[in-house]
Formats: sequence, C-alpha cells, structure tokens
Amino acid sequence: MLMFQVCTCGEPLQRNQGPTPEPKGTEVLLKILAAGVCHSDLHLADGYFDLGGGKKMSLQDRGMKLPVTLGHENVGEVVAVGPNVKDIKIGARMLADPWIGCGTCGACQRNEDNLCAAMRSLGVFTNGGYADYMIVPHPRYLFDIGDLDPARAAPLACSGVTTFGALKKVTTLRREPTVIIGAGGLGLMCLALHQKMDGHSAIVIDIDPAKRDAAKKAGAVAVVDPKASDAADQIKNLTNGGAWAVIDLVGSSQSARLGYDSLIKGGKYIIVGLYGGDLTVSLPPIPMRALTIQGSYVGSVPEMAELMDLVRRKGVPDVPVSTRPLDDVNAVHAELRAGKVVGRVVLTPA
Repeated sequence: MLMFQVCTCGEPLQRNQGPTPEPKGTEVLLKILAAGVCHSDLHLADGYFDLGGGKKMSLQDRGMKLPVTLGHENVGEVVAVGPNVKDIKIGARMLADPWIGCGTCGACQRNEDNLCAAMRSLGVFTNGGYADYMIVPHPRYLFDIGDLDPARAAPLACSGVTTFGALKKVTTLRREPTVIIGAGGLGLMCLALHQKMDGHSAIVIDIDPAKRDAAKKAGAVAVVDPKASDAADQIKNLTNGGAWAVIDLVGSSQSARLGYDSLIKGGKYIIVGLYGGDLTVSLPPIPMRALTIQGSYVGSVPEMAELMDLVRRKGVPDVPVSTRPLDDVNAVHAELRAGKVVGRVVLTPA
C-alpha cells in the first residue's frame, strides 16, 4: 500500500510502499476515502512545538516513533475486521476518531481518551490516513457517516470535534458574543458550529484580509485585524466592555496577549491553537477580575458522538473544502505553511 510518512523531522514527507495491514482482535481496516490536512500536521512533520523563549517540545521525546504516517482527519470504507469485531459491516463508510488513549488509565475509563497521558493517536503516534489503508484499533472509535460526502465529513475528526469541544466550554454561548481568533480551517469550522449550536454572535480575528472576508461571508457579525494598534479596544467596543469568551485557534504569543487583554471581568480565554510561544501575565488581576485561562485539547469520544448527532440533525458545517490527490500532500503542506489555504484541504485517493 502507498503511504506518506515522516521519516526525518523537518524534511518533506516520504512516499513509501508497504504491505497492507491485516486486522487482528478488535481492529478494523479502512480503505481511505478522504484525509483532511490539519495545521498540526506541519508541527508533526517538523517534530516539535514552539514553547517560546527559545525552548521546544520534541514530539519524539513524547513518544512519536519514526517513520510514522500522518493524517488524523480520516473517513474510510470498512474492508476487513479482526475476529473479535461483531457489529461493523464490510462496506460501511466510517469517520475515525483519532484521539485514542491507552484504554486503562482514569481518563480513558471516563471516556476522555483525549486527556490520556499515553495517547496512541492516529496520524501522530500510530499510522494515520495519508495512505491507502489505515488500522483503527477498536470499533468504538468509528462513526458511520451514512450518505455524507467523505471529503466534507473527514474534517469533523479534528477541526470539528476540537472546535466543538472548545465551544462547549463557553458558558455564555447563547447570551453574549464569542470572539474567535483565527479564520483558517479551525476558525471557519468554529464559526459554522457556533451557528449550529445557536450561538449569540461571533466576532472573528485574523491577520489575513482574505480570511477575514471569508469569515464575514460565513456569518461573523464583525471582523478585526489583530495587527491594528487598537485591536483590543475594537474588541471591547464590539462586546460592550470586553469579551466573556475568547477562543484562540492560533495559540501564538501575539494572539494570546490580544485574547487575554480583550476579556471583561469574569471572562474566559480558551486556548486551542498550537502555533507556539508564551504568555506572561500579572497574577493579582486573575483572581481580582475572576478571569479564566483554559486549555482545550481536541475532544472526547462522547463529544465526537454529540458532534455527529448535531451534524445529522442540522447538517455538515458549511466550511470551504477543496480536494487534492494524495500525491499532492507536500505541496499542500507548503501552501498551508505559507497561509494560502482558506478552509480545509482534503486529500483523496488517486
């Protein structure tokens, strides 16, 4: 089978051939129909996350073993199952939840695999969907997409459940404006889901005029250029004194500073993006102003189930999706790194 793998961090993915895996035990073999390209794939290809101050978090130190096939937003057709799988039909088209834990720790026992300290995430720590075929370790991570377009459904596995999980942390979702920093694939997905979750209104922040225009067309009540010297004041004016909730889908030093500085008393800054950097804040104002700084990491298996139910009831989020052949993966990564992608690119078999 064909697969695109990280063989040396910092270099283009390598096009390799290998035997098609045979499922064992509870495993399910999918023939990949669609594989979304996520900005996190760039960090995975680089092999590190930027911690700010010249420090880096090595992914190999965290358990990523090379070579590894990337791709964690996947839809595939079931073509074979292990002997212990009973209720999955051959030919079913499934979305694979990639955020797989060890299965035995406290977090996994609570169905919060995404909080497991020994994760086995598809396309990160085990082989993902930049390939012809992919193994999923258990049917509990599979969700039938029915007649949904695989290319539209695949991004739900990461950008969908990640922004859904972040939006669920916004207690003022239906009463106050939500500020969304970033209008890339995550940001436009967040905006679309905010609407499907009956959010009050959304203000979107992005440095790219084209992406601000895309957000405005997608329903943002206002957009702001974070490079403006009065960006924080603009956000405060648009939110009647400050934001009750800011979801930062960039996660840079600059976006964090802006998000934190835009909060009203009692506000919550939710950081999702992994661009990298650091944030220094004075401590007394946090309790004095009852502020919350909260991280949000992808989503749990139950949240994925909730998201799929929402999609069945209200339709797939209206996010720009373009398809490219799997062989274009390195070109797509270069375009994403250069900020040239609006919405999501999904790779499809040749």
